[in-house]
Amino acid sequence: MNPTDRDTTWTEDMYTIALETARAGGLTTGRLLVVGVSTSEVLGSRIGTAGATDVAAALFEGLQRFRRDTGIYVAYQCCEHLNRALVVEREAAERYGLEPVTVVPVPKAGGAMASYAYRHLPEAVMVEEIAAHAGVDVGETLIGMHLRRVAVPYRPAIRRIGEARVNAAYARPKLIGGARAVYVIEESIDKNE
Repeated sequence: MNPTDRDTTWTEDMYTIALETARAGGLTTGRLLVVGVSTSEVLGSRIGTAGATDVAAALFEGLQRFRRDTGIYVAYQCCEHLNRALVVEREAAERYGLEPVTVVPVPKAGGAMASYAYRHLPEAVMVEEIAAHAGVDVGETLIGMHLRRVAVPYRPAIRRIGEARVNAAYARPKLIGGARAVYVIEESIDKNE
């Protein structure tokens, strides 16, 4: 497969995975989807060893299409060198009351994906943490710290982008209560109970 075909496939796969995950989690316009990507793993190398801007560009294109089609914000997780800070649109940061921090992600400190997103998102800002409604992990980057509780693992139909394994999750509200707790409204309730 030549690089152009490969990149097109990765763009489409990323779009499909994000859309499928958002649908599984019931996400609506204005929600947050966190994405962690190891472009090294996509290329078949160990995470953090062979970051690639062209891979980031292909995946970003799919995620931006997802953003346009759904109205769901995408947060791009940095690598551990920036303590897994995130790149988001200023609009998302303001909507969710996220405090911006000052740092510029670069491929060797932040990762190729976050670095690319920072330079190509409209009004990109950096934040230290979020509580996303769902997330996609490409290459086992460990996005769990940025998901709302309770995270429900989700296995998208496409399980790999390039050589990187893909996992996903969406969040649901906590179930609280004990043995008598009810989680679905019943049609009729006997008032004598």
